Amino acid sequence: MSLRWQDEDDTARFAALLAAQPGLADAFIALHGELGAGKTTLVRHLLRALGVTGRIKSPTYAVVEPHQAPGLSLSIWHFDFYRFHDPREWEDAGFRDLFAGPGLKLAEWPDNAAGLIPTADIAIYIEAEDDSSRHVMLQARTPRGSAILQGLNSP
Repeated sequence: MSLRWQDEDDTARFAALLAAQPGLADAFIALHGELGAGKTTLVRHLLRALGVTGRIKSPTYAVVEPHQAPGLSLSIWHFDFYRFHDPREWEDAGFRDLFAGPGLKLAEWPDNAAGLIPTADIAIYIEAEDDSSRHVMLQARTPRGSAILQGLNSP
């Protein structure tokens, strides 16, 4: 599926649609794109759409930030593997357990953890066209991902 977001409001609308998908609760979404493409912006809008309140910061230095969607009793794990280079950190930090457990997992820079992370249900590729518009490609990689993307297309 290919989309074009003209501005951040389009990102917010997409995030709200994605948040409404029933299969999202235990999904793994991999976010691809260059620095400044809008990966973290999408995550922030998605977390807000899921009911997360308070400060939402990028996990660039911590690698993972946990969140809770209170109304849904949903655990959310936001990973940023930009600075991830040591596979031993995977075990030491307990990432295997986080990915094996329930909850929504969102990962920026997933290629830096290739071979360690499971197959993403959905891969989102974001490319900045200019300061405000984005070209976005969505790819389902599992049956759960296919169901979520089909739900996005349903009226």
